[in-house]
Amino acid sequence: MSYMNVQDTISGKQAKATVTINGQQEELFYAKTGEATIEKTKADVPMLGRTTVGKKTVGWTGTGTLTIYYMTSKFRELTKDYVKTGKDFYFELTIVNEDPSSRAGKQTVVLKRCNLDSILLAKFDATAEDSLEEELPFTFEDFDIPDKFSSLQ
Repeated sequence: MSYMNVQDTISGKQAKATVTINGQQEELFYAKTGEATIEKTKADVPMLGRTTVGKKTVGWTGTGTLTIYYMTSKFRELTKDYVKTGKDFYFELTIVNEDPSSRAGKQTVVLKRCNLDSILLAKFDATAEDSLEEELPFTFEDFDIPDKFSSLQ
């Protein structure tokens, strides 16, 4: 019987994230959390002789959320350009998980044609004991996994 070695788990603090907008790459050193999910779109397939309804995958939607510290105007400026000109912006988000203490190695996921769903314009909180944060929900249209975790068999 095989057992997992605790040192092979991946520390989320070891991650790196970059965003590429209009060909310019920027490290998201001010990011706190991030995640991306694919939700399948399924169609009902009723079948004779069965009381259940089958499900057939017919598409997918990619969504994600970045939580960042409230310390950059980059996304507000890009949104302002959209509001003033009608030209929206898309970006590529790269997330690298690599914990040097894990034998799992490195995984890199590249989310393509990302587009923000909403943007926080201004914020304050006189009662906050923590740093200000903002949440950036987004969609994406494609992805790649150029680096995959190693099998630990």
